[in-house]
Amino acid sequence: MLDLKKFEIWFITGSQHLYGEETLRQVDEHSQIISNYLDQSPAIPLRIIFKPVVKTPDEIYNIIQEANNAVSCVGIIAWMHTFSPAKMWIRGLQILQKPLLHLHTQFNRDIPWADIDMDFMNLNQSAHGDREFGFMMTRMRMNRKVIVGHWQQDNVAEDLAQWTRVAAAKHDMKGAKFVRFGDNMRQVAVTDGDKVAAEMTFGFSVNTHAVGDLATVIDQVSDEEVGVLVDEYESIYNLAEQLRKGRERHNALTDSARIELGLKYFLEDGNFKGYTNTFEDLYGMKQLPGIGSQRMMAAGYGYAGEGDWKTSAMVRALKVMAVGLKGGNSFMEDYTYHFNPSNNLVLGSHMLEICPSIAAGKPSCEIHPLGIGGKEDPVRLVFNAPAGPAINVSLIDLGNRFRILVNEVEAVDFSEELPKLPVARVLWKPAPSMQIGCAAWIYAGGAHHTVYSQNITTEHIESFADMAGVELVVIDKNTTLRQLKNELRWSEAAYK
Repeated sequence: MLDLKKFEIWFITGSQHLYGEETLRQVDEHSQIISNYLDQSPAIPLRIIFKPVVKTPDEIYNIIQEANNAVSCVGIIAWMHTFSPAKMWIRGLQILQKPLLHLHTQFNRDIPWADIDMDFMNLNQSAHGDREFGFMMTRMRMNRKVIVGHWQQDNVAEDLAQWTRVAAAKHDMKGAKFVRFGDNMRQVAVTDGDKVAAEMTFGFSVNTHAVGDLATVIDQVSDEEVGVLVDEYESIYNLAEQLRKGRERHNALTDSARIELGLKYFLEDGNFKGYTNTFEDLYGMKQLPGIGSQRMMAAGYGYAGEGDWKTSAMVRALKVMAVGLKGGNSFMEDYTYHFNPSNNLVLGSHMLEICPSIAAGKPSCEIHPLGIGGKEDPVRLVFNAPAGPAINVSLIDLGNRFRILVNEVEAVDFSEELPKLPVARVLWKPAPSMQIGCAAWIYAGGAHHTVYSQNITTEHIESFADMAGVELVVIDKNTTLRQLKNELRWSEAAYK
């Protein structure tokens, strides 16, 4: 997976020449101290890089142009230590192509009651300097994140860390390539969409490759490589007895390993960051990829079934956001309901392809029949996901715009055995309730495919939607259907 430390956030401080060289020297010195402090924060996974204080329209324009062209720069933090007249920022902000975070802070935490004088006031003007800057961004209708607080407060670093993770994911999506093996599942609406509009909006491209192209790569994988991977399966999973060497289904395990390696080599050779496939097109393959797709997700690739390239891209985005965090992210599907009046639940799962990064404990590697696809029985990892807070995220194409939909959920432990359901699965309660949460999802046009995340929050997704300039709809503990339906009506008016 990615090393987020290879990405940089540039720390840019605004001032002006009005205050004299001594004040500007202190502004520069304070800015370096703040940026270095944030750069060394264990909470922030990206580098925070100090840039010299900007004082004129040309300096502002030049540093933003430089940030646009810097491959390692994935966003900028702007702070106005003094008053920085906002008309100086217009040309620079007009060309800005990277996400922007406005840090509303000041160098000193407390007012020095006994010593404060006009020199101190002239130097420490963030309280109104940042308001001047904020007005211009509002006037220019710019999406940005605003964080308020002293730079040494833990919550400021945590909020910054969250935003930097999203900036890295947005950068990773720009220019990303996803491969769709075959087309989407026939006659299905929500998994399809406008790939041209998606590339214009998010920056990633989706192109189809024949399943036969993948099958050719799979067939070229050597027996030696397959043997090494099979040994890895045996060492890290609870391997079903019938899949062990010398037993009746061991060949199915070697076929699965060969498919996984073929997928891996195809994605690496094409520099793809994710893929999607469908059980309706498996030409040249012995079985539908089960464990292979599960492990490709665990390695950081985006994946979704049945041709759903939008969810595949979102799986990749959330995996980038979550690098280094406890918990996992997976392709998911709302599969079936438990409508017990005292304990409403959703069972989330899929035929095969749920990422083991969300597993509670050691997965079992098993083989079972699959009633669709018309191929040999596929090998898959079987496990339960643990209890805890989570979100489901759906990216949908409404024709005139994209909408990102989030439902906050609470996963619960399994109280019953599922001896005849050989798939990975999770149980959750949707917020604010089963009745309101599911109805709100349907009113908002949410897909049956989602990204299920144990470590990404609604705030992460809100920042991502802001960076991409797309609509966000959130279903949480405060949602009412009347409020949500009004919100959807207002959105329709806004996007017309």
